[in-house]
Amino acid sequence: MSEPRTSTPRRIPWLSGRGETAVIVLVSLLATAATMFWSFQAKARCGGAPFDADGRSANWPSGDPGGLIPCYSDLMYLWLGRDINNHVFPYIHGGITGDGTLFGGVVEYPVLSGLFMYVGAIGADTDTAFFTQSALLLAPFGFAITVMLALMVRWWALLWAATPPLVLYSFHNWELPVVATAVAAIAVMTWGGSIDPGTGRRRLPLRTCAVVAAVLLAIGFCLKLYPGIFVLPLAAYVLTGGAGGLRRAGRRGLDWVGAAWVAGTAVVTVVAIQLPFMVLGFDGWKAALTFQGRRRADVDTNSIWYWGLRYLTGTTDTYHSVVGVASPLLILVGFAVAMYLGWRRYERIGIFPWIGVSGAMLAGFMLFHKVHSPQYTLWILPFFVLMRVRWQVIAVYLITDIALDLTIFRLFPIRDAGDPLPWWVLTGVAGSVWVHAALLVYLIGTLARTPLREPLASRTIRTAAGPDDRHGDPATQPVPATDRA
Repeated sequence: MSEPRTSTPRRIPWLSGRGETAVIVLVSLLATAATMFWSFQAKARCGGAPFDADGRSANWPSGDPGGLIPCYSDLMYLWLGRDINNHVFPYIHGGITGDGTLFGGVVEYPVLSGLFMYVGAIGADTDTAFFTQSALLLAPFGFAITVMLALMVRWWALLWAATPPLVLYSFHNWELPVVATAVAAIAVMTWGGSIDPGTGRRRLPLRTCAVVAAVLLAIGFCLKLYPGIFVLPLAAYVLTGGAGGLRRAGRRGLDWVGAAWVAGTAVVTVVAIQLPFMVLGFDGWKAALTFQGRRRADVDTNSIWYWGLRYLTGTTDTYHSVVGVASPLLILVGFAVAMYLGWRRYERIGIFPWIGVSGAMLAGFMLFHKVHSPQYTLWILPFFVLMRVRWQVIAVYLITDIALDLTIFRLFPIRDAGDPLPWWVLTGVAGSVWVHAALLVYLIGTLARTPLREPLASRTIRTAAGPDDRHGDPATQPVPATDRA
């Protein structure tokens, strides 16, 4: 049997250490600036003068029908219909009607996203001004994500900074802040767990790192929910003692107190953020949850339910009832499978792979949720950057994502006009949904055992102890070929 190959980061011969890192960060930031500028220009075509009395552009929603990238953007769409144009502070005064219409400043997103929308509208009197100001608020988060990824996995950050998703979705919705919280949580665990060259010890205790990361994930939960699910694998990582946990368990046992601190910190942070809105306007706060609970898996949700189950039941009450039960149930099953596979990995190598399990849980959420918006690609993309996912999987996912974006936003105006849908639009949307579904199933089953990229992997190995405690740790050994996803 041939000796397994290990991944070694490529170095620039005439640069060393910090110099090369600076070059990587600079190049990645320039790429991010280029892709986000392209995104801004593409989406801005749906705006511009002249405007009607409500500040809606005459170019909305088609913009330039011949453009390569559809200019539709939720940033511009939600200027009307949620009292953003009236500058109503979100949630406090609103509610939801019997037919599911939100009013009084309520938006369908968690409270921190609602605040971003409110701030983006300050001083704006048109949809285009709101879009521009919102883009300026979002852009720094895109740059921050790039810097964090570059510091963790070096040149692989370009997979985030210089690929189509950042062009398609940077300013499509309010995703960049929530992605930043998830990446920041991983960065905190990486930096805090790395070895300080001066002392030879870990920079921060494991519990301290994890508590800070839990705060970040809780903030992400209050932006778009999904980072909150990463608290469970993070708590399991602390429970098992971080890196080398299995080997160390014999002498100190499982760290239930540390795991409780992680979970408790996340809960307290969420409550602290949500409580003011609940006290000042409970009906408006609850209305956002009610809206999402009532939302149905229709043509604009890109889910396996609409493009699969619907063919068996039609869009009947039975269909919606089945989706309402099956979707959350299967999401929980996906979470359980990811945690089980992570625990098996922990028993084998002594490290609970919390990053991989987090990615697998996210894949399960994206697969079975009744809503799968195209911009969710920004959620999963950092895991492609941080982990050694097969390049074929990444390429097919991103190519299919382009096909979905180029067809789904052409489907809506054709449908609204009452015209028959061209075969290529239906094929592009339905085909993309099912290719993504197959890849998400693959990710659920493999991410828990997929190695991290260097130098992130080396830094993560040292999270539990100093250099002298790593001898014989199975996590420091080359990854067997059979374990590579």
